[in-house]
Amino acid sequence: MQPEFTAIAHPNIAFIKYWGNRDDVLRLPLNGSISMNLSGMESTTTVQFGAELKQDSFELNGETQSGSSLQRVSQFLDHVRRLANSNQYARVSSSNNFPTGAGIASSASAFAALALAASKAAGLDLSQKDLSRLARLGSGSACRSIPDGFVEWLPGEDDASSYAVSIAPKDYWNLVDAVAVISQEHKPVGSSTGHKLAQTSPLNAQRVQDAPDRLKHCREALLGRDFARFAEVVELDSHYMHAVMRTSNPPLVYWEPATEVLLWQVWQWRKQGHAVCATVDAGPNVHVLALADELEWLRKALLELPGVKNVLVGAPADGARLAD
Repeated sequence: MQPEFTAIAHPNIAFIKYWGNRDDVLRLPLNGSISMNLSGMESTTTVQFGAELKQDSFELNGETQSGSSLQRVSQFLDHVRRLANSNQYARVSSSNNFPTGAGIASSASAFAALALAASKAAGLDLSQKDLSRLARLGSGSACRSIPDGFVEWLPGEDDASSYAVSIAPKDYWNLVDAVAVISQEHKPVGSSTGHKLAQTSPLNAQRVQDAPDRLKHCREALLGRDFARFAEVVELDSHYMHAVMRTSNPPLVYWEPATEVLLWQVWQWRKQGHAVCATVDAGPNVHVLALADELEWLRKALLELPGVKNVLVGAPADGARLAD
């Protein structure tokens, strides 16, 4: 057996969303996106290749995986094997310390960690750019969990030019993400399937056309630490994405009644002067973005709302890294 390597990566919350591909195989996005890595939530993945292994194996949170879950990991390992000019199979063991498949970007952290651990275990020493490109092949948003802090995914024109870069370090702005967990259940329609439906929506072309303008406003608000401007564009982009989901064929409705209540409450808090805004990924759980000095009362207030089962808190975090 070859030496094993363990990597850690965080999920990320997208301020400007990724939804829909120009190329589903390479996961080239229809538009760029901006996100922040989330501390406190992480995927830890160990990979070991061996000439004596007869097939790939994958364990997630202590349970042996088969079917589509194993197939997706094995297909990703094929990319690593091609880069390393290897035909060895691998053992993969991964765990998440937060809900998997519930709209908290578990696939982003999982494939970012897998990209780093597998590439190192295969004897590769990839640049951050090439590691981001590799992670993208497993899950589009995984490319954003490779760089540190606040990150922008450059959509590019092809495989070589579509990757993520850090636009500000993790300590640049004292934002926090209070994730109001409404459901920990695995969502019925995964994001990979949802991306393929995006272009069936009559609203999607307009969403994509306007994306560069929203990216510009978000980038400027972030770099200028302008929360009011940031909140406006983040919420607009989130609603745009969910409008596309709801008008796809067939429609995708990820929200639950408690999601609507939460969004309304966040708007009210901001009207009252609090620096809070809300965004929702492909799931029912609501990410409440806020300045760090709002966190103490915000966490307590969220837990008092109907339907909120837990609140996970993340601050800007490092990108993917090898475990000590």
